[in-house]
Amino acid sequence: QVQLVESGGGLVQPGGSLRLSCAASGTIFSIDAMGWYRRAPGKQRELVATITSGGSIYYADSVKGRFTISRDNGKNTVYLQMNSLKPEDTAVYYCNLRQWGVNNWGQGTQVTVSS
Repeated sequence: QVQLVESGGGLVQPGGSLRLSCAASGTIFSIDAMGWYRRAPGKQRELVATITSGGSIYYADSVKGRFTISRDNGKNTVYLQMNSLKPEDTAVYYCNLRQWGVNNWGQGTQVTVSS
């Protein structure tokens, strides 16, 4: 099985920054992509950013220009640098690893943006 451990969440003021990390371990042979999803109170889960094995990157329109996704392939780790945070970014952020077309999920890390 695949284990995903997120870290880096917390409480930050509007305009502040956080960096999330997600380390993958376990049965990992062929990663299609890694990325981040989030679920805000009262909203559906949404895709925030992904990076494929080939390096293609996707960002949700709501975070473009503010968030940066990156990876360390040797460590099977993906990062999400979040700058200029807004209250609407408040959510539980979930790491995702897609392998052989199957999604694996972390436990989530809370990000709260509030004055």
